Parts: sequence; C-alpha cells; structure tokens
Amino acid sequence: MGDDRRPAAPVAGGSASEPVALGTAPGRWLVVVTVLASGMAFLDGTAVQVALPAIGRELGSTLSGLQWTVTGYTLTLAALILLGGSLGDRYGRRRVFLIGVGWFAAASLLCGLAQSTGQLVAARALQGVGGALLTPGSLALIQSSFRPGDRARAIGIWSSLAGIAGLVGPFLGGVLIDTVSWRLVFLINVPIAVLIVLVAGRHVPESRDPAHHGRFDYAGAVLGALALGGVTYALIEGGENMLRPDVVTAAVTGLAAGAAFLVRERRAADPMLPPWLFRDRQFSGANLSTLAVYGALGGSSLFLVLQLQTVLGYDATGAGAALLPSILLITLLSPQGGALAQRIGPRLPMTLGPLIVAAGTLLLAGVDGGRPYVLEVLPGSLLQGLGMALLIAPLTATVLAAAPDALAGIASGVNNAVARAAQLLAVAALPVAVGLSGDDYAEPLAFTDGYRTAMIACAALFALGGVAAWLTIRNDVLHH
Repeated sequence: MGDDRRPAAPVAGGSASEPVALGTAPGRWLVVVTVLASGMAFLDGTAVQVALPAIGRELGSTLSGLQWTVTGYTLTLAALILLGGSLGDRYGRRRVFLIGVGWFAAASLLCGLAQSTGQLVAARALQGVGGALLTPGSLALIQSSFRPGDRARAIGIWSSLAGIAGLVGPFLGGVLIDTVSWRLVFLINVPIAVLIVLVAGRHVPESRDPAHHGRFDYAGAVLGALALGGVTYALIEGGENMLRPDVVTAAVTGLAAGAAFLVRERRAADPMLPPWLFRDRQFSGANLSTLAVYGALGGSSLFLVLQLQTVLGYDATGAGAALLPSILLITLLSPQGGALAQRIGPRLPMTLGPLIVAAGTLLLAGVDGGRPYVLEVLPGSLLQGLGMALLIAPLTATVLAAAPDALAGIASGVNNAVARAAQLLAVAALPVAVGLSGDDYAEPLAFTDGYRTAMIACAALFALGGVAAWLTIRNDVLHH
C-alpha cells in the first residue's frame, strides 16, 4: 500500500544506470542543463519584478493588475507543481523536464507579445504550467542522478550558478527595459530554452521511479490541482472582499478538494503523493521553514523594488543594480553553504541563515531616500544575501534527502509548491494588509508607510523560519 516507505531506487529507465560523479563530464553536463533551466526561471522572476512599473505605465495597469502579473504565474505553478513532480517520477524526469522547458518558452513568447494586462496575465498563467513541469525536474535530476556523497555539493553548485541568472536578472532586465522594452524580459527566454533542449537531449540521463505500477493517480492529480488552485485564488482575491461569490466558491472548492485529496492518497495503491512522507519530521520541518522564508522573500523583494522606484526615484536599471550585492553573495557563497552543511549538519545553517536575513530586512525597512545608497540600502542587502547563501543549499538538500531517491520528483514538487504558494500569499496579502490598493504603488507618500510595515512583517517571518528549523531539523540527514 501507499503508506509504506519504499526503498530508494537506483537511477533507471535511461542511458545511465550508475550514479553520476560530480567531477566527470556527465556530471558537468547535468549541472549545466539544470542551471540553465532554473536560471531561465530565476532570471524571469527577478527581471519581471523590476519591470512592473514599466508594464504598469505601458498597459495602464492598477496595483491589482501588477499583482496578477506576478500571481497569475504563481497560481498555475502552485496548482500543478505536484503533478509535474509526480509525472517526472513516473514517466521520466528528463522527458517531463524538457516538455516544461518548451512550454515555458512558448508562453514567454506570448508574454512578450501581450497588448493588454489581461493578455499578459493569461500568458503568465500559461508560463506557470511550463514552470510546474520543469521546476521539480531540475532538482530531481540532480538528486536521482548524482551519487549520494556528491548531492549536497551539487545542489550548492546549482544554487550558486543558477543564482548568476538572479544576479544578471535585475540589472539585465533594467537595461532592457530602459533601452528597449520590458517585452525583452520575456522574449530572452526563447533562445535559452532552445539551448537547454539541445544539450539535455544529448547529455542528460533519463531517470524514473521503477516502483510505480498500475494506472496513474488521475483522481489525486485532479483533486490536488483543484485544492491548490482554489485556495490560491481565494487568497489572491479575498484580500479586498472575502465574501465575494467567486472567492467563497474558490475557497470552499479548494478546501473540499484538499480533504478529498488526503482521503484519496491514503487509500490509493500507488498515490501521487505518499502520505507517509509527511510523517518524517525532517521533511515536514524543512517545508515549514520553506513556507515562512519564501513567503518573506517574495514579499520583501516586491516591496523593496517598488520602494526604490516609487519613493527613491530609481529607474529600472538602477533598481536592478541595487539588488546585485545581495544576489552576488548568494551566488558566491551558496557552494560553501552546502559544503558547511555537509560537514556540520544542516541544523545550524538553516537556523542562522533566516535570522541573518531577518536582520537585513529590518535594516531595509528604514529605506526612505534620506541617506546615500551605501548607508541606507547596501548593509541590509548584504545581510540578506549572506543569510540566504547560508540557507539555500542546506534547505534544498535536506528536503530531498528526507525522501527516497525514487520520489525525488514529488519531494522537489512539494517543496517548490510550498515555496511558490508562500510567495504568492505574501504578494497577494501584504499590500492589502498594510493598506495599499489601486494606484498607491505610484504614490510615494501612500506607499512608503505601507512599505515599512510590510518589511517588518517579512523580517518576523524570516525569523520564524529559523526557529522552525532549529526545532525540527536533525544533523544526520545529509549523510543518509
């Protein structure tokens, strides 16, 4: 039955049945492909945030419209990411990963051609479908293909190199926006996707879970998507009026589907999401920490970018450049964070990392243009980067190590669903919670008070993520 822990399975179903070593040619190609794919998504995410004011001006968007430009993508990503991870485990992680890459590129093309806010939001929702297929596959390919002793280090390298896209994203996005158009932020994904498909088709081994048997859990897939999608929609739209008929309908549908999903997965012979995964304190604790940290990260990133442009008068290029120090630290130090966790265990890095980010966020809460950049923005930004560099690789490695290799896709899918849902909730709820709506994002006096309150709330969430890690994480998990 699905409640029993299945043993870790070897890489199967592809051209390489032996675990891959990190320093070999196959290992290098695997890192390149997963970094390119994750980097494409990271670049898109960071550059889109910088592009929001330009999008709002050209398309005449309200604050709600800009929120939906972010959350339209996250809605479909959160609703379908469990399905993406499960499909990869069953039918081949490389296959599903490459389908997601192609889908993401096609949707990016539609985003770049959008002529209204509604068209852009619809295209972003399609982009989320591609993201739900490629995102779990990226980390699942690393977890299932590399030999156990290399995994934490490989994830650290992946975090570092993929962070280069985050490093380039705000600055490159700002340059493209200021010199040409915000549309290139999306169109640049197309050639990157072509390169990924060409390299992965030749050099990345296929892997899947050979223990899956019988029919695919279609009922579980549908109920899971309805649950995540319904609750997510209600969270987005319920901020301004929780009693609207569509909000109530979405919430009731989502909660009912979630309850039915839990019942279905407990009874299914081959469930899409085995319930016993959450009996592991390590797996549940790491995902709880993810929920707090990535919710805070999504909210603080959005508010800081808008504060820099609305209140401090930065153009898109300047706002992107202002974020470079934080992302540079993440890029340079993430491998060391992974190596440190491998030596001393993940508990201390996963506790101290969020607390350091919380301190940086509190410093950034005071940004109002009253002092030079190096005194007002840089110190908090550096602390945020240092804390995230300490946290990212151990957190990801811990989640994946808590599940059998055979379920690497669904474990990655769960963690990504938690992270994306947390970011979506923050982006949807924080503006309303701090009293912002309509065109307030363009009014300095109206925005800056809400900004300060939102950043303090995000700092508290970061700290909560550190406390959760200290209470739940063991130090032996990465050596299993």
